[in-house]
Amino acid sequence: MMSNHYLKMTLALLCSGATIGGKAWADHDTKPTQLPTLTITGEADTAPQALTVPNIETAREQINRVPGGVDIIDAESYQKGRAANLKDVLDYSPGVYVQPRFGAEESRVSIRGSGIQRTFHGRGIKLLQDGVPLNLADGGFDMQAVEPLAAEYVEVYRGANALMYGSTTLGGAINFVSRTGYTASPLQLRFESGSFDTYRAQVSSGQVIGDTDYYISGTFFSTNGFRNWSEQENERIFSNFGYRFNENLETRFYVTYVNTQSNLPGSLTKAQLEDDPTQANPSSLRGQQKRDFRLMRLGNTTTWRWDDKQRIDISSFWSYKDLYHPIFQVLDQTSDDYGANIRYTNENDLFGRKNIFTLGLYPTGGRTQDDRFVNIGGHRGARTAKSTQDAINIDFYGENQHYVLHQLALVTGIQLSYASREYTDRFLSNGDQSDHQDYFGVSPKVGARWEFTGNSQAYVNFSRNFEPPSFGELVVQRNGVPLELTAQRGSTVEIGTRGREGIVNWDLSYYHAWVENELLQLRDPTDPTATATITRNADSTTIHQGIELGLEIRPIENIVLRQAYMWNDFRFDNDPTYGNNRLPGIPEHYLRAELRYEHPSGFYAGPNVEWSATRIPVDLANTLSSDAYALMGFRAGYRTKQGFSAYFEAKNLTDEKYAATTGVIANADGRDAAQFYPGDGRAFFGGVEYRF
Repeated sequence: MMSNHYLKMTLALLCSGATIGGKAWADHDTKPTQLPTLTITGEADTAPQALTVPNIETAREQINRVPGGVDIIDAESYQKGRAANLKDVLDYSPGVYVQPRFGAEESRVSIRGSGIQRTFHGRGIKLLQDGVPLNLADGGFDMQAVEPLAAEYVEVYRGANALMYGSTTLGGAINFVSRTGYTASPLQLRFESGSFDTYRAQVSSGQVIGDTDYYISGTFFSTNGFRNWSEQENERIFSNFGYRFNENLETRFYVTYVNTQSNLPGSLTKAQLEDDPTQANPSSLRGQQKRDFRLMRLGNTTTWRWDDKQRIDISSFWSYKDLYHPIFQVLDQTSDDYGANIRYTNENDLFGRKNIFTLGLYPTGGRTQDDRFVNIGGHRGARTAKSTQDAINIDFYGENQHYVLHQLALVTGIQLSYASREYTDRFLSNGDQSDHQDYFGVSPKVGARWEFTGNSQAYVNFSRNFEPPSFGELVVQRNGVPLELTAQRGSTVEIGTRGREGIVNWDLSYYHAWVENELLQLRDPTDPTATATITRNADSTTIHQGIELGLEIRPIENIVLRQAYMWNDFRFDNDPTYGNNRLPGIPEHYLRAELRYEHPSGFYAGPNVEWSATRIPVDLANTLSSDAYALMGFRAGYRTKQGFSAYFEAKNLTDEKYAATTGVIANADGRDAAQFYPGDGRAFFGGVEYRF
């Protein structure tokens, strides 16, 4: 009899051979899939919709103009199962790698190897809610600030394809787009429960009343978690209120409140993981390590459409976060962040040809009051630091897409960026360690997009990226002196195609990036005997190249096969210390696949596979790795657009012991180290929903 491991590998290969699906725009409700057209000359959906928030049909038309890797995820697709964290939402989006650290929301989130040294408090991606950043001004973001159940759809822009949101990073942007009164049900109720004493409830409502519309969603989530000391609880309110002055002018206000508490069980050695993956790191228990914060966010978006060809969108936001974070020290922080995005779009013809011109200004800023104390069982001890951290970012961007032929568009763009990081030391017992650093970047982009059929296109582009360090890197000190770090920069070439023909949908990109001064956890060169690491710029260029592949096939009626596959080749390039070693933290080959039966009545069922096909290095020296793994799951349910829906989902059916993700260190010298984060064991979840 075949072992569990080989059974899972066989199912993965069968799914991958039959399809490479994962494309979220091919999700289904009660009828065969209605796939989106990629024809850019067609008209948008004429159903009533908000000016400030395009419905998903209009958003698909707009995103398909981008000559590069992009994706739209319909919320209906992930609401057919558990939707508790970013992995549940983004698992089938080509090129997006998400792995929770302990089964909850805190995760490693990476696109094209962005923020590769981080397993916490993401970096290298602009995370947005309705086009307004959730990142702090220095670039970091919290996964807990997102509520997937309140979204209508999710936009994913990989790399420089996120130019319209002012993104300069290697990873790009992920934008959660809220429901509005135009797209929401008057009343929606949802309740979920499952393993590890997990409970989740949502109540939401949205309507259009004359010239006004509203949407409000309240959610509660609680879990004890798979591991000891991994309890999590949060409450979230997401709401927006729109007013249409006339058919060409609309304003929308956003109000968000998040209260979240997360215990942090820490990492284990490989031996500890194999012995008992449910245990917590002893130091995490002693320090009662956790991450608790409250977030209040206010925003506004106003759209003024001059005519059918010109519009201006003005967004602004303010957010306040109060963080209590006992780890190696107690971090007690309050943050005020603010910003705006002013974007002008003109679609008038140029030289008798179709043309789309975009010009924007994206200033953001923020101040964090940072107090640090000795951690005594999760409580404040003696003060160790007090500082003010001020960040300013100003991005000016422009892009032009000109159709030199009816089916061929040339795209040129540029972004000018300025960033300031100022650290003011207010605890002077060790001397004044204040510091100020400025960063300037120029990020050009050029590309082309060819619509070789009405539903299919190919593209190519070249771009530069720019990413200044966050305070998480800058406040690390060497001999009492703050680090002087250079902004991470790089050049990327991308080529790909997407579309649909017959029974097949596909989304395929190949990219090759040369990254300069990559921010990595490296040993301090001034102290060659040190075992601790600091964040500093890599001594040589690093290579990030890979394939982002999504393909879906409907071979016969009612059967869907889909898959998302990534090839991640991230490595040093003749580094004086590490040669051509692989960069740690992300598997070279990663696959998600699902085989699903769908009945016109709304019933669906089928197995799925997650396969991390290669060992993942933990250290830059490549002497310690996590093991490859394959997980089997199953999902079934009944879903309709109105009325009663339900789902059942099983995860890790064979109860595999595996590391979902790992920490990153410089050199383990071949010895086991506490750098492994166990994935959840066998688990079952179910939910019911009613939409009036």
